[in-house]
Amino acid sequence: MKVNGGIGGAAPAAWLAIAGLIVIVAIPFIAVVLQGIFPDLGQGSFAGPFSSFIATLGDGALIGMAANTVLLGGCVVLASALIAVPLGVFRALYRIPLAPVWDVLLLVPFMIPPYIATLGWIMTLQPRGYLQQLAGFNLAPFLFSLFGMTLVMTFNTFPVVYFAVSRTVEAVGARYADVGRVFGATPARAFWRITLPLSAPGLAASLMLVFAAAIEEYGTPAALGRRAGFQVLVTGIDLRITDWPIDLPGAALLSILLVAMSLVTFLAQRWILARRSYQTVGGKPTAKDKRPLGALKIPVMIAFAVVAFLATGVPLLAILSTALSRTISGGLALDNISFANFQSVFANSAGALVALANSFSLGIGTALITGLIGVMAAYTVVKTKIPGRMTIDVMTILPNALPGIVVAVGLILAWNMPWLPVTPYNTAFILLLAYCCILLPQPVRYTTAAFQQIGDNLEAAARVFGASSFTAFRRILLPLVFPSLASAMLLVFALASRELVASVVVAPVGMQTIATFIWRQFEQGSIGLGMAMAFIAILITTLLPLLLLTLLRRSGLVAE
Repeated sequence: MKVNGGIGGAAPAAWLAIAGLIVIVAIPFIAVVLQGIFPDLGQGSFAGPFSSFIATLGDGALIGMAANTVLLGGCVVLASALIAVPLGVFRALYRIPLAPVWDVLLLVPFMIPPYIATLGWIMTLQPRGYLQQLAGFNLAPFLFSLFGMTLVMTFNTFPVVYFAVSRTVEAVGARYADVGRVFGATPARAFWRITLPLSAPGLAASLMLVFAAAIEEYGTPAALGRRAGFQVLVTGIDLRITDWPIDLPGAALLSILLVAMSLVTFLAQRWILARRSYQTVGGKPTAKDKRPLGALKIPVMIAFAVVAFLATGVPLLAILSTALSRTISGGLALDNISFANFQSVFANSAGALVALANSFSLGIGTALITGLIGVMAAYTVVKTKIPGRMTIDVMTILPNALPGIVVAVGLILAWNMPWLPVTPYNTAFILLLAYCCILLPQPVRYTTAAFQQIGDNLEAAARVFGASSFTAFRRILLPLVFPSLASAMLLVFALASRELVASVVVAPVGMQTIATFIWRQFEQGSIGLGMAMAFIAILITTLLPLLLLTLLRRSGLVAE
C-alpha cells in the first residue's frame, strides 16, 4: 500500500491544481511573453519576432520610466524603514502604554486601499482642501511630487515593516544584548551587533515586500504622478493599452520588464530568508524582558500618535468629511453636513448598489476558487511525491512576481484573440480570472505552512486503517488546515472586493465594481458620492472578515 504521496491517490488533487494554475497563471503570463516576441500575434501571425523590441526599447521615455519605478520603490523602502523600524523596536523591547491600541491603529492603513488613501490626501492637501480651510495654506506642490507620492505610499506600506520588526525583535528579546553589555558593549553597540543581526532576515524580507508593492502600485502614481510629470512603468503600461493608438507589443515588453523587477525582488527576499543566519535557542522571551520607557515615554508616545494620525486619521477623516459634505465647495461647515451621499449610495445612484453586489460576488467567487486551488496545490507540493510537484510549486510562486497591471495585460492578450470560438473577455469572468491570479498566493502560503506543520503519520495511520487518500484528506488533513485556509480566504475576499488596477483595465463594458465606481465618480466630479462608497467599502471589507473570524473562533473551527 502506498501512503503519503501515492501517485494514484494524489493524482486528482494534482490535476485539479495544475488545471487551475494553467488557466489562472500560465495562460496570461505566456500571452505577455509571446506578445512581446511576436507583435502580430493578435492577428494570428508569428512573423517579425522581436521586431517590436527596437521600437519599444529605443523609446527615450522607457529609461526614465524604469528609473522612476526603481527610484520610487527605493524611496518608499527608505521612508518605511525610517518610520517603522524605530517604532517596531520600541514596541518589541519596551512596555508601551496602550500597545494593542497602537497596533490596531497602525494596522488600519494596510486595510485602506492605496488609491482611496491617495484620494483622501488629495482632498486634504490640494488648494482649498481641508488643510487650507483649517490652517490657511495648502501643500499641493509637496503632494504632487516624488516626495509626496513617497510619503502617501509609505503610510500604506510601512505596517508590513512595523509588524515584521516588532515581532522578530520581540522574539529575540533584550537578554542577548544584555549579555553583550555585561562584556563591556555600549547599548548602541549591543543593539547594532547583536539584536539587529538576529532580526535582519525578517526586516530585510519585509523591506523587499514593500519594494515589490511600491513598484506595482497603480492608484497613487496615476493620481499624483501624472500631475507631477512622474511616469512609472505601471502608468506607462496603462497608457499603451488605453490610449489610441493601442500598443499591445509595447505594453507586453514593459510588462516583462516590470515582472523582471518584481521577480528579482522576490528572489532576493527568498535568498535572504534562506541564507544562514544567527538563531536563538532560548525560546520566546517573557514579558519581563520588556523595560519601562522612563524618560523616553513622552517622545515615544508622541511618535506613535503622530504616525497613527498621519497614516490612519488623515485619510479616514478626509474620506468621511468628503462623504458627509453636502457640496465640496461648502467646505468644513456645520450647515454643509449631510447624509445625502450615503443615501444616494443606498438608493443605487449611478449603480452604486450594483457595484457593491458585483464586487462582493467577485470577492466570494475569488475566495472560493483560490481556496480550492490553493489547498490542492499546497497538499500536492507538501504531502505527495508525485512527479511534477515542483512545477506546481513554481507556478504558485509566479503570481508573486506578476503585478496587477501585467495580469490585466496578459488576460487581454490571451482572451481577445479573434480566432477564439469562446472567450471570457468582456464578461465578469475575466475579472474573476484576474482576481484569482493576483490573490492566489495568499491561500497557497497559508495552507502550505499549515501542511508543513502536520506530521505524515496522521495520514499514514488513516491509510493503514483502510481510508482512501480522499477520505484521509477530507476527514483529517482538511480540518487541520481549515483555520489557516479560512483566514486566507477572508483576506482574499477583502482584497478582491476593492481591487483597482485589474478592474479598471479589464472590466466589461457597463460593469462597475467598487473600485471603478469610486474612480469614475472622481473623474466625473461626484467626489462626495465616491467617498461615501469608499467609506462603506472600507467598513464592510474590514469588519465583515473580522466578524466571520470571530464567529468561526466561537464555533471552534478557528483557533484563538
